[in-house]
Amino acid sequence: MDSDPASLRGRIDEATSHLTATADRLTDEQAREPSLLPGWSRGHVLTHLARNADGLRNLLIWARTGVATPQYPSQEARNAGIAAGAGRPAAKLADDLRESAAAFAREAAGVPAGSWTVMVGAPEHAAWFTLLRRLGEVEIHHVDLGAGYGPADWPGPFVADELERVMGQYADRDDVPPCLLELSDTGQRLVLGPPAAPGQAREDEVTVRGPACWMLAWLIGRDPGRALAVRTGQEPADGASALPPKLPNWS
Repeated sequence: MDSDPASLRGRIDEATSHLTATADRLTDEQAREPSLLPGWSRGHVLTHLARNADGLRNLLIWARTGVATPQYPSQEARNAGIAAGAGRPAAKLADDLRESAAAFAREAAGVPAGSWTVMVGAPEHAAWFTLLRRLGEVEIHHVDLGAGYGPADWPGPFVADELERVMGQYADRDDVPPCLLELSDTGQRLVLGPPAAPGQAREDEVTVRGPACWMLAWLIGRDPGRALAVRTGQEPADGASALPPKLPNWS
Protein backbone atom coordinates (compact mmCIF):
# COMPACT_ATOMS: atom_id res chain seq x y z
CA MET A 1 0.00 0.00 0.00
CA ASP A 2 1.32 3.41 -0.99
CA SER A 3 2.16 5.42 2.13
CA ASP A 4 4.38 8.07 0.52
CA PRO A 5 2.75 11.50 0.96
CA ALA A 6 4.36 12.97 -2.16
CA SER A 7 3.16 10.06 -4.30
CA LEU A 8 -0.34 10.14 -2.83
CA ARG A 9 -0.64 13.90 -3.33
CA GLY A 10 0.20 13.50 -7.00
CA ARG A 11 -2.32 10.71 -7.39
CA ILE A 12 -5.02 12.80 -5.68
CA ASP A 13 -4.29 15.72 -8.00
CA GLU A 14 -4.67 13.51 -11.07
CA ALA A 15 -7.89 11.88 -9.81
CA THR A 16 -9.32 15.29 -8.89
CA SER A 17 -8.54 16.61 -12.36
CA HIS A 18 -10.57 13.81 -13.93
CA LEU A 19 -13.40 14.34 -11.43
CA THR A 20 -13.65 18.09 -11.97
CA ALA A 21 -13.67 17.56 -15.73
CA THR A 22 -16.72 15.34 -15.29
CA ALA A 23 -18.38 17.87 -12.97
CA ASP A 24 -17.77 20.68 -15.46
CA ARG A 25 -19.70 18.78 -18.15
CA LEU A 26 -22.86 18.38 -16.07
CA THR A 27 -25.90 20.52 -16.80
CA ASP A 28 -28.20 21.76 -14.05
CA GLU A 29 -30.70 19.07 -14.97
CA GLN A 30 -28.05 16.32 -14.87
CA ALA A 31 -26.83 17.53 -11.47
CA ARG A 32 -30.34 17.02 -10.07
CA GLU A 33 -30.69 13.52 -11.53
CA PRO A 34 -30.18 10.43 -9.34
CA SER A 35 -26.64 9.21 -8.82
CA LEU A 36 -25.81 5.53 -8.40
CA LEU A 37 -26.09 5.96 -4.61
CA PRO A 38 -29.63 5.32 -3.34
CA GLY A 39 -31.39 8.52 -2.33
CA TRP A 40 -28.64 10.83 -3.56
CA SER A 41 -28.59 13.02 -6.64
CA ARG A 42 -25.35 13.86 -8.42
CA GLY A 43 -25.53 17.14 -6.53
CA HIS A 44 -25.45 15.23 -3.25
CA VAL A 45 -22.36 13.30 -4.36
CA LEU A 46 -20.51 16.43 -5.48
CA THR A 47 -21.41 18.32 -2.32
CA HIS A 48 -20.28 15.37 -0.21
CA LEU A 49 -16.94 15.34 -2.02
CA ALA A 50 -16.46 19.05 -1.36
CA ARG A 51 -17.32 18.78 2.33
CA ASN A 52 -15.16 15.65 2.60
CA ALA A 53 -12.20 17.70 1.34
CA ASP A 54 -12.94 20.27 4.04
CA GLY A 55 -13.23 17.60 6.72
CA LEU A 56 -10.07 15.73 5.78
CA ARG A 57 -8.25 19.07 5.59
CA ASN A 58 -9.14 19.47 9.28
CA LEU A 59 -7.23 16.26 9.99
CA LEU A 60 -4.19 17.61 8.15
CA ILE A 61 -4.39 20.80 10.24
CA TRP A 62 -4.44 18.55 13.30
CA ALA A 63 -1.28 16.80 12.09
CA ARG A 64 0.49 20.07 11.30
CA THR A 65 -0.44 21.99 14.46
CA GLY A 66 -0.91 19.24 17.04
CA VAL A 67 -4.32 20.72 17.92
CA ALA A 68 -7.13 18.16 17.73
CA THR A 69 -9.43 19.25 14.90
CA PRO A 70 -12.30 16.81 14.22
CA GLN A 71 -13.21 15.98 10.65
CA TYR A 72 -16.81 17.08 11.20
CA PRO A 73 -18.46 18.76 14.22
CA SER A 74 -20.99 15.91 14.22
CA GLN A 75 -22.63 13.39 11.90
CA GLU A 76 -25.72 15.60 11.92
CA ALA A 77 -23.68 18.61 10.76
CA ARG A 78 -22.11 16.50 7.99
CA ASN A 79 -25.51 15.34 6.73
CA ALA A 80 -27.00 18.84 6.94
CA GLY A 81 -24.15 20.31 4.92
CA ILE A 82 -24.64 17.78 2.14
CA ALA A 83 -28.40 18.29 2.04
CA ALA A 84 -28.04 22.09 2.02
CA GLY A 85 -25.71 22.14 -0.96
CA ALA A 86 -27.09 19.36 -3.15
CA GLY A 87 -29.60 21.46 -5.09
CA ARG A 88 -27.22 24.17 -6.30
CA PRO A 89 -26.63 24.84 -10.01
CA ALA A 90 -24.07 22.60 -11.67
CA ALA A 91 -21.53 25.41 -12.05
CA LYS A 92 -21.71 26.18 -8.32
CA LEU A 93 -21.25 22.51 -7.48
CA ALA A 94 -18.19 22.27 -9.73
CA ASP A 95 -16.67 25.47 -8.32
CA ASP A 96 -17.16 24.24 -4.76
CA LEU A 97 -15.60 20.90 -5.63
CA ARG A 98 -12.59 22.58 -7.25
CA GLU A 99 -12.04 25.15 -4.50
CA SER A 100 -12.35 22.68 -1.62
CA ALA A 101 -9.98 20.26 -3.37
CA ALA A 102 -7.45 23.06 -3.91
CA ALA A 103 -7.62 24.03 -0.23
CA PHE A 104 -7.03 20.40 0.75
CA ALA A 105 -4.04 20.22 -1.62
CA ARG A 106 -2.54 23.42 -0.17
CA GLU A 107 -2.84 22.10 3.36
CA ALA A 108 -1.30 18.77 2.36
CA ALA A 109 1.64 20.61 0.79
CA GLY A 110 2.25 22.40 4.10
CA VAL A 111 2.36 19.37 6.39
CA PRO A 112 5.95 18.94 7.65
CA ALA A 113 7.63 15.65 6.77
CA GLY A 114 7.79 14.62 10.43
CA SER A 115 4.06 15.17 10.96
CA TRP A 116 2.77 12.51 8.57
CA THR A 117 3.01 9.88 11.32
CA VAL A 118 0.98 11.94 13.82
CA MET A 119 -2.18 10.09 14.83
CA VAL A 120 -5.38 11.93 13.91
CA GLY A 121 -9.10 11.28 13.59
CA ALA A 122 -11.56 8.98 15.30
CA PRO A 123 -10.83 6.13 14.98
CA GLU A 124 -7.19 7.15 14.97
CA HIS A 125 -4.90 6.68 12.01
CA ALA A 126 -1.61 8.16 10.83
CA ALA A 127 -1.92 11.49 9.03
CA TRP A 128 -0.59 10.04 5.76
CA PHE A 129 -3.59 7.70 5.67
CA THR A 130 -5.80 10.79 5.31
CA LEU A 131 -4.39 11.12 1.80
CA LEU A 132 -5.27 7.53 0.96
CA ARG A 133 -8.78 8.13 2.30
CA ARG A 134 -9.19 11.20 0.09
CA LEU A 135 -7.98 9.31 -2.96
CA GLY A 136 -10.60 6.64 -2.28
CA GLU A 137 -13.35 9.21 -1.90
CA VAL A 138 -12.49 10.87 -5.21
CA GLU A 139 -12.12 7.68 -7.25
CA ILE A 140 -15.10 5.76 -5.83
CA HIS A 141 -17.56 8.66 -5.79
CA HIS A 142 -16.52 9.60 -9.31
CA VAL A 143 -17.99 6.25 -10.31
CA ASP A 144 -21.04 6.93 -8.13
CA LEU A 145 -21.88 9.98 -10.26
CA GLY A 146 -22.94 7.61 -13.05
CA ALA A 147 -21.62 10.12 -15.57
CA GLY A 148 -19.33 8.04 -17.76
CA TYR A 149 -16.50 7.13 -15.37
CA GLY A 150 -16.56 3.48 -14.30
CA PRO A 151 -14.49 0.89 -12.44
CA ALA A 152 -12.53 0.09 -15.61
CA ASP A 153 -11.27 3.71 -15.52
CA TRP A 154 -9.69 3.33 -12.07
CA PRO A 155 -5.87 3.45 -12.22
CA GLY A 156 -4.16 0.13 -11.50
CA PRO A 157 -2.26 1.41 -8.41
CA PHE A 158 -5.53 2.65 -6.90
CA VAL A 159 -7.21 -0.71 -7.46
CA ALA A 160 -4.26 -2.55 -5.88
CA ASP A 161 -4.14 -0.28 -2.82
CA GLU A 162 -7.89 -0.30 -2.33
CA LEU A 163 -8.12 -4.07 -2.66
CA GLU A 164 -5.54 -4.41 0.11
CA ARG A 165 -7.46 -1.95 2.26
CA VAL A 166 -10.85 -3.59 1.66
CA MET A 167 -9.55 -7.11 2.22
CA GLY A 168 -8.11 -5.94 5.53
CA GLN A 169 -11.48 -4.50 6.55
CA TYR A 170 -13.23 -7.77 5.71
CA ALA A 171 -10.60 -10.00 7.33
CA ASP A 172 -11.87 -12.36 10.03
CA ARG A 173 -15.46 -11.05 9.82
CA ASP A 174 -17.92 -13.88 10.40
CA ASP A 175 -20.62 -12.24 8.25
CA VAL A 176 -18.53 -12.47 5.07
CA PRO A 177 -19.13 -15.54 2.87
CA PRO A 178 -15.95 -17.60 2.34
CA CYS A 179 -14.59 -16.89 -1.13
CA LEU A 180 -11.37 -17.46 -3.00
CA LEU A 181 -10.78 -14.45 -5.25
CA GLU A 182 -8.72 -14.97 -8.40
CA LEU A 183 -7.64 -11.78 -10.15
CA SER A 184 -7.43 -12.68 -13.82
CA ASP A 185 -5.24 -9.72 -14.81
CA THR A 186 -2.68 -9.89 -12.00
CA GLY A 187 -2.65 -13.59 -11.12
CA GLN A 188 -3.26 -12.84 -7.43
CA ARG A 189 -5.34 -15.16 -5.26
CA LEU A 190 -6.99 -13.57 -2.23
CA VAL A 191 -8.93 -15.21 0.59
CA LEU A 192 -12.12 -13.46 1.65
CA GLY A 193 -13.69 -14.27 4.99
CA PRO A 194 -12.42 -16.10 8.06
CA PRO A 195 -9.54 -18.52 7.45
CA ALA A 196 -10.10 -22.26 7.82
CA ALA A 197 -8.77 -24.15 10.80
CA PRO A 198 -5.33 -25.69 10.16
CA GLY A 199 -5.64 -28.76 7.94
CA GLN A 200 -9.29 -28.14 7.11
CA ALA A 201 -11.04 -26.75 4.05
CA ARG A 202 -13.42 -23.84 4.38
CA GLU A 203 -17.01 -24.97 4.07
CA ASP A 204 -19.06 -23.71 1.13
CA GLU A 205 -16.13 -21.76 -0.35
CA VAL A 206 -16.93 -20.07 -3.64
CA THR A 207 -14.28 -19.13 -6.21
CA VAL A 208 -14.81 -15.74 -7.83
CA ARG A 209 -12.60 -14.86 -10.80
CA GLY A 210 -12.27 -11.69 -12.86
CA PRO A 211 -10.39 -8.43 -13.46
CA ALA A 212 -9.14 -6.63 -10.36
CA CYS A 213 -11.16 -3.45 -11.01
CA TRP A 214 -14.46 -5.36 -11.22
CA MET A 215 -13.52 -7.47 -8.21
CA LEU A 216 -13.02 -4.27 -6.22
CA ALA A 217 -16.29 -2.82 -7.52
CA TRP A 218 -18.14 -5.92 -6.29
CA LEU A 219 -16.38 -5.91 -2.92
CA ILE A 220 -17.38 -2.30 -2.20
CA GLY A 221 -20.94 -2.65 -3.46
CA ARG A 222 -20.53 -0.71 -6.71
CA ASP A 223 -21.31 -3.67 -8.99
CA PRO A 224 -23.21 -6.95 -8.48
CA GLY A 225 -20.39 -8.90 -10.12
CA ARG A 226 -21.68 -9.41 -13.65
CA ALA A 227 -18.12 -9.25 -15.02
CA LEU A 228 -16.97 -11.98 -12.62
CA ALA A 229 -17.09 -15.75 -13.04
CA VAL A 230 -18.31 -17.85 -10.11
CA ARG A 231 -17.51 -21.46 -9.32
CA THR A 232 -18.70 -23.58 -6.41
CA GLY A 233 -16.47 -26.58 -5.82
CA GLN A 234 -15.25 -27.86 -9.18
CA GLU A 235 -18.33 -26.97 -11.16
CA PRO A 236 -19.08 -23.54 -12.67
CA ALA A 237 -22.30 -21.93 -11.56
CA ASP A 238 -25.05 -21.09 -14.03
CA GLY A 239 -22.79 -19.42 -16.57
CA ALA A 240 -23.23 -15.72 -17.13
CA SER A 241 -26.36 -15.58 -14.97
CA ALA A 242 -24.50 -16.55 -11.80
CA LEU A 243 -23.47 -13.71 -9.53
CA PRO A 244 -21.03 -13.75 -6.60
CA PRO A 245 -22.47 -14.03 -3.08
CA LYS A 246 -24.02 -10.94 -1.54
CA LEU A 247 -21.62 -9.16 0.79
CA PRO A 248 -22.38 -7.10 3.90
CA ASN A 249 -22.44 -3.33 3.49
CA TRP A 250 -19.01 -1.79 3.07
CA SER A 251 -18.06 1.73 4.10
